[in-house]
Amino acid sequence: MRWLSRWNLIRWRQTLLPLGRRGEAVAARYLQRLGYLIVARGYRDRIGELDLVAVDGRTVVFVEVKTRSSHEGGQPAEAVHETKQRQLTRAALSYLRRHDLLEEQARFDVIAVTWPSDARKPSIAHFPNAFEAIGQWQFFC
Repeated sequence: MRWLSRWNLIRWRQTLLPLGRRGEAVAARYLQRLGYLIVARGYRDRIGELDLVAVDGRTVVFVEVKTRSSHEGGQPAEAVHETKQRQLTRAALSYLRRHDLLEEQARFDVIAVTWPSDARKPSIAHFPNAFEAIGQWQFFC
């Protein structure tokens, strides 16, 4: 009986939760299996939003998760263009200031999740240190 309720929960998550939220949850579990500590999900302030904030050893990692159901419009990671990188840099700097972490090492990772509607499990591509901080808000990583 327990497996039936677990199966129903899995199916519910796949049909009712938005694709982006499911992708972020899968990305967080993936990073945890790699030994990262997830310290924030969906962090927002007046500057911007960060999908995941994690700690890898002594490095603060800002993770942008891009989820798609297919590659028709290109690879998910391609959506992290220069403008998005600028926005993420500003939001990350704001996070570091707010949490008194300006002296800590930081980096930006991108996780691309492809989850076709007919698949039970997604494919995940992880790009550590995907880009450097850019713009007038840049900081040293």
